Amino acid sequence: MYKKLLIALIIGLLCLSPIAAQNWNAFQGDSQHTAYRDESSDFVTNLWTFNIESPVHSSPAIYKDYIYVVSSQGILKAIDMETGEEEWDVDLEAPSTSSPIIHKNRLYVGCEDGLKIVNINSHKIIKEYDCDNVAAAPFYYKDVIYFGSDDGHLYGVDEDAKVKLNKKLDGELKTSPIVVDDSIYIGSTNGKMYSIGTDKDKNWEFTTGDEVLSSPAYVNETILFGSSDGSIYYLNESKGELIWKTDLSNKVISSPTIDEYDNSVFVGSDAGNMTCLDVRDGNIKWSHSTGDKVQSTAALKDNLVAFGSNNGVLYVLNKYTGAEEFTYNPGTVLFNSEITSSPVINGNSLLFGDDSGNLYSLNINKYEVPGSTQMYYSIAVLIIVIIVAIFVVKKVKGRK
Repeated sequence: MYKKLLIALIIGLLCLSPIAAQNWNAFQGDSQHTAYRDESSDFVTNLWTFNIESPVHSSPAIYKDYIYVVSSQGILKAIDMETGEEEWDVDLEAPSTSSPIIHKNRLYVGCEDGLKIVNINSHKIIKEYDCDNVAAAPFYYKDVIYFGSDDGHLYGVDEDAKVKLNKKLDGELKTSPIVVDDSIYIGSTNGKMYSIGTDKDKNWEFTTGDEVLSSPAYVNETILFGSSDGSIYYLNESKGELIWKTDLSNKVISSPTIDEYDNSVFVGSDAGNMTCLDVRDGNIKWSHSTGDKVQSTAALKDNLVAFGSNNGVLYVLNKYTGAEEFTYNPGTVLFNSEITSSPVINGNSLLFGDDSGNLYSLNINKYEVPGSTQMYYSIAVLIIVIIVAIFVVKKVKGRK
């Protein structure tokens, strides 16, 4: 009897261990978009830059000690997070803006020609589901992968890409869905947020004033999301009733990130701000201006919130006050590239991509950043400017 109890206890502990929590089942890792994973005990946080060779618009996914990132050209790369070295890559054979998700050695990612399933052990595409563009990350729930398409359909397929759900909605479905208690939440370019049961029945729909390109997040039986009408919405999950909405002055394409322990939601806007609101009433706690659009979704670690701006700067703020802890500009002003990709955090490693095609690894704990290749270009430009200036001055003096 005691032996059976011991075995049951060991199995239970294994289910609760970090190994069981390695799956990256959603955009930014979970339905609250926190984008954080604990690092393994033997992991060493290092600083590095890796060139993907084309812009990075999607957000990376973390699985075990590797980070998986998809370029806009549709090249999937697996990179060792500790060393910054490429392990392998796969040509998805179609452009992509979708962020990948990973469950038990299978990676799921959207492309312009549908959903691709990659076995990360064999490094091969093993299944495909053909449809119009899948612009956003899928969501894994109870052995079914849910995703929206530009054809207006909400799909659910199993691990062999066999259809379990095909629901026609209106508009183009460009947000990442979330699934909670057998209900799927997904936004559309027709300005609506939909709640669809996994049994294919429509629960409700809620209409905003413009396109919904911000992926929904979930907390305390409520759904949060932004709209291009400039507002963030907070709805009751069961009936889709509005609890509150807050005007953020410009398009909200960034997806909300929730800190349920502090009753805070963090969301960017095209007004150039990262804003922290109280999830209970929608009141603004603080707002931090970057001077350019914030379409990146924030990542959370301890008392820090990290995100990118279209001005080419990665920001790490105090999540309670909005004060800057540190910033990183890999383009060194002269070669700035938009950061629309959302950062992810593994232990003390903060990782993000930008439009220059680079992926960066920072130490968020020690505020350490890698040397920028663009910095050398900036120095070269400065040297050329100085040489030209000296030449012009000598020319002018010679004429005198």
